[in-house]
Amino acid sequence: MGILKPYHRTYRPVNPSLTNAGYSSSAYISDKEYCKSGHSYVRAFQLILKDLENLFEYIEPSQESMNTYSYKIHSLFMRICIEIEANFKAILNENIYTPQLNRFNQPILNISVYKLINKTHHLSKFKVGLPQWAGQELLVFEPYKNWDTQDERIEWYQAYNMSKHDRQDNFRLANMNNLLNAAAGLLVLISSQFRQEDFSPAYDSYVSDGSFELDMEPSLGEVFLIKFPNDWTAEEYYEFDWSKLKTETERFQKFNYDGIVS
Repeated sequence: MGILKPYHRTYRPVNPSLTNAGYSSSAYISDKEYCKSGHSYVRAFQLILKDLENLFEYIEPSQESMNTYSYKIHSLFMRICIEIEANFKAILNENIYTPQLNRFNQPILNISVYKLINKTHHLSKFKVGLPQWAGQELLVFEPYKNWDTQDERIEWYQAYNMSKHDRQDNFRLANMNNLLNAAAGLLVLISSQFRQEDFSPAYDSYVSDGSFELDMEPSLGEVFLIKFPNDWTAEEYYEFDWSKLKTETERFQKFNYDGIVS
């Protein structure tokens, strides 16, 4: 038996064997009860993409430029990672999670906590491609792949923290390589909540025709390509007909992150 109501801020497919599965797999995302201010998170991401494309006008994304660093890259790198943290916190806040408190009675939220979300969103299984790459092969990022192991570290996120807290000695870590990995990480996080929903009146679900390399499809903002996870088990599928569920008062549920045994 699959999941009978979608979790807040948690995209995943509806069991493909069900009637109306294609429609049901994405239509719930635009429901006003699905999340708080989803449009603002997507809008922030779209603005970041514009700035990234502007940067590409000055620095060609290529193997030769991956160690390039600058104040512009540093600023955008910081902004992307702050947005990543905002999305992680929003997912936890709109579901069930009771944070530990530090000695100042403030919640402890860090990469160890954020890794819990891999359980519900399969972040480690996403792949992101960069078509605007000056190489013969598509550059592919798997920004959360390390979460398939017992090692919780994410190198580009560590670089962000080091460069943020000690720019004098770690300025070089704000480079194109870490910037692009972080941008891919934000795209994965946005897509794992909203797929390609941009909350515009003209939104229509995109179905890939399989024509892109590695079975990727255009992502939100169309700067990157993306491949969604395909490892959902029968128990993890959503199992509802949204055309019926959307008429109910209680259409969504909260995932209990407190129940995950780390």
